[in-house]
Amino acid sequence: MNEPISMRVNSARLSGIKGRTVRLPCKVLRLSDDIAIVEASDGGQVEIQRKNVEVTATYIEVIGSVVDASTIKAMATLPLDSEGELDMQLVNDVIELTFESRFDKLFPRYKETDPSMLAY
Repeated sequence: MNEPISMRVNSARLSGIKGRTVRLPCKVLRLSDDIAIVEASDGGQVEIQRKNVEVTATYIEVIGSVVDASTIKAMATLPLDSEGELDMQLVNDVIELTFESRFDKLFPRYKETDPSMLAY
């Protein structure tokens, strides 16, 4: 398989990868019937379309398909809660490192990713 199954992203990385499967570590801000509003590791808010997808923790990783630059259609969520707060700045730093070219062999990106995203 030449492409990764999913890339770990923050809210700023969603543009340019519409239709792709991503992993978004985030903090749940609000829940309604089929929608969750979350705060990504970079502080941006993302709408999660979560029909038939349970959200059981404050900190989660959403696995889903990018609808647009601020929306993901969830396929699943993974709880990330531990004892207390999760250091989202550290999570964001790791995400940004995965987009640095020196780590291309460890963290491949989708070929269609907009090159301007790499210079973020």
